[in-house]
Amino acid sequence: MTPRARRLYQLLPSGIAFAVMSWAAQASAQESIAEQAIGDGSAIPTKNLLNVMYEGGPLMVPIAICSFVLLIFVFERFISLRRGRVVPGPFVKRFLEQLKEGQLDREKALLLCDENRSPVAVVFAAAVKKWGRPSVEVEQAILDTGERVTNHLRKHLRLFNAIAQASPLLGSLGTVMGMIAAFNAISSSNAMGQRELLAGGIAQALLTTAAGMAVAIPALIAYVYFVGRVDQHVTEIDALGQRIVELISTDTDSAARSAKKAKAA
Repeated sequence: MTPRARRLYQLLPSGIAFAVMSWAAQASAQESIAEQAIGDGSAIPTKNLLNVMYEGGPLMVPIAICSFVLLIFVFERFISLRRGRVVPGPFVKRFLEQLKEGQLDREKALLLCDENRSPVAVVFAAAVKKWGRPSVEVEQAILDTGERVTNHLRKHLRLFNAIAQASPLLGSLGTVMGMIAAFNAISSSNAMGQRELLAGGIAQALLTTAAGMAVAIPALIAYVYFVGRVDQHVTEIDALGQRIVELISTDTDSAARSAKKAKAA
């Protein structure tokens, strides 16, 4: 101990000083062990992912499968729920402008919707098929088609919820199996001083629990995020559908003509 450290040690209370000395002795011992291992040329033991999965027991396999499936469908939903894919801005802007200016009739509007084939175009096509009908019929067509589009957008989201619920259960089952294995090892042999028999079961219990939670937490976050994104798209499609109703329903046309007559008078 250096003179400066010795003076600092004398100024500390006895309990804190003892803790500091114990920590310093443990740290120096670990450093000496590492230096000895490096000097002998022996590598410090490390564990790769396969070793960790092997120590976690057989339930690490379904947990790993859940993580792989989660990763695939997260990428798939990120691509499928992009705004440019669900509600493409250029198509919506051009369609509404041409419809408002009277440049589209029923056949041309359906042709544009069939060419685009986005979810919002599907809803627009359902509304255009009721061209010239009362606003109630147009709105009902939008609601029916919007429900089918919403179900399509929510595809695979239940899978995220299932993974978020199943992964912790698999981890808990692995914990129980690991503890059973540990107690069986203790009861079936003279385990006095044989810590390895107990450590194997405890390691399996902790590894499966940690793996299950590591998969469940991202799955739950992904589920909440994609549900929010779907709700945002559905709200926007509904608002755009109301604009279509105002432009093609007979009630709106008659009201507009009455307003024009009133202004002319």
